[in-house]
Amino acid sequence: MSFSKPNASIATRTKNRTPNDRTHASGMCSVCVDECPGLCEIGKSAFRAAENLYPQPFGTITAGADKEYPVDFSHLNIMGTAVGALGIEDDSDRAIFENVNTETRLGKDKGIKLKLPIMIPGLGSTKVAKTHWDGLAVGSAISGTALTIGENVGGMDPNSKFEKGKITYCPDLEYRVKTFKDWQQDGYGMIVMQENVEDSRLGILDYGINKLGVEAVEMKWGQGAKDIGGEVKIDNLEKARMLRDRGYIVLPDPYEEAVASVFGKSFKEFERHSRVGMVTEEGFVKRVEELRKMGAKYVFLKTGAYRPADLARAVYFSSIAGVDVLTVDGAGGGTGMSPWHMMNEWGVPTLYISALTYNYVHKLASKGKHVPDVILAGGFAFEDDMFKALALGAPYVKAVGMARPPMCAAHVGKLLGEQIKKNEIDRTIEPYGKKMDEIFVLASKVERLFNTNGRTVPPGAIGVYSYYQRLSQGLRQLMCGARKFALPYLTRDDVVCLTREAAEVTGLKYIMDADAEEAEKILSGKGRTKTAKTKSKAKAKASAKVQAKAKTKTAPKKAAGKAKAKAKKRK
Repeated sequence: MSFSKPNASIATRTKNRTPNDRTHASGMCSVCVDECPGLCEIGKSAFRAAENLYPQPFGTITAGADKEYPVDFSHLNIMGTAVGALGIEDDSDRAIFENVNTETRLGKDKGIKLKLPIMIPGLGSTKVAKTHWDGLAVGSAISGTALTIGENVGGMDPNSKFEKGKITYCPDLEYRVKTFKDWQQDGYGMIVMQENVEDSRLGILDYGINKLGVEAVEMKWGQGAKDIGGEVKIDNLEKARMLRDRGYIVLPDPYEEAVASVFGKSFKEFERHSRVGMVTEEGFVKRVEELRKMGAKYVFLKTGAYRPADLARAVYFSSIAGVDVLTVDGAGGGTGMSPWHMMNEWGVPTLYISALTYNYVHKLASKGKHVPDVILAGGFAFEDDMFKALALGAPYVKAVGMARPPMCAAHVGKLLGEQIKKNEIDRTIEPYGKKMDEIFVLASKVERLFNTNGRTVPPGAIGVYSYYQRLSQGLRQLMCGARKFALPYLTRDDVVCLTREAAEVTGLKYIMDADAEEAEKILSGKGRTKTAKTKSKAKAKASAKVQAKAKTKTAPKKAAGKAKAKAKKRK
């Protein structure tokens, strides 16, 4: 069978003339006829060339791969139990899902507090991210979750100011940071600022730390959607030239006379590309030290779906450099302008790379090495995804990354808000009502909790908040069924594999082998059977032992290092 769906996709606005009669390898219609005007990708490429590499229309959509992988998270199932409770009294009146604690902590000092284990991994200079920033930032802030300002925002802002090649003022960055911080509640949540090659050259993180008060920064190696740098499209000749002047790769060359003369005619958009980084151990450690000296309280690394050796580098470099958080983004995920076939056909898919991440991190932790807190990303959307990712990576995975789903929630919230304002409600929505507090089930709660001092939570943010509340309740219900009443109690045996292949990939138990030893003891009546509580306590104790061992081993090294530095200073 073919896992791919080539040559026709709604993402590229292409289709087959004979969709039920096509060649699986190429995706072409079984019979290609002269009368066809070019409906498929091949045909459309005949007159639009490289323009047809990308999902369309750019700037108003997000896109994620539609390739079906041999093994994915649907091959895992969540295990519930009828006995015990961990994290609460084993009392039916207390052990209810409303009492499950979904809070998580991130960072070496565990100083980043999240009410729900969700991070939006990086929304940068794409038009769709800017359009929905209010909804995403305010929605994340009032939900107590984390949000990352992605790459190229400073370099793309036409109003940015520079001195000696370094940024000194950027209204877009300032607005993005301020929007989140103004709505942040009780110290929960975190705004993170990211850098790529161009951002590093422009001094973006220095500006964010020292001028905008950003505490958490992130170095970006890549993402799950593509193995090249960030990309956007530009529909303005002067802006294309400005970006070329600022050091970006702009195609075609906006300064070429022949190009400028046909802009707006045969083509209407330039492509702006970022460079790929060149990672070295020495350079990485040095950059982490520089960011700490600048004043960064937390340093993150985000890596993409590169080959396993690069994941090992990310884990090891993060360990020796003392990175706080490592985000690993699996293939298939995406938000902005990634080449469509690249998004579908490159990299390590999310389940596979999640399993490898656990293996690599666990190997270092078992040796007493520092390991960063881990965030897994790449196609997660619902509470079952969250549970499975957290359990698969326990105890190292502390949160999941989501971008397209909250973007969708922000878009729907904003659109409904506009329709309500104009009194032009879509007929599919009309059965719910015509006013905000009729259509948005949580509108009155949001107004009561967050609308103060004349400020009103925008509809897009209500959309994000409502979506997150659904995820919160769904996750609490699943955890209650597993009798785990706080996230640290989740363990790898809370999920099992439905196929032998998934078990081989993840190292988790095949469903028919799960609890085999305990079941045999129960059936033979030999001794007391372990409850969920005692089993989980044993697992939690073992995990704590590994992490404590790591701290014990690294502490003397740190102390020795400090003593050495002091002695050097005295000399």
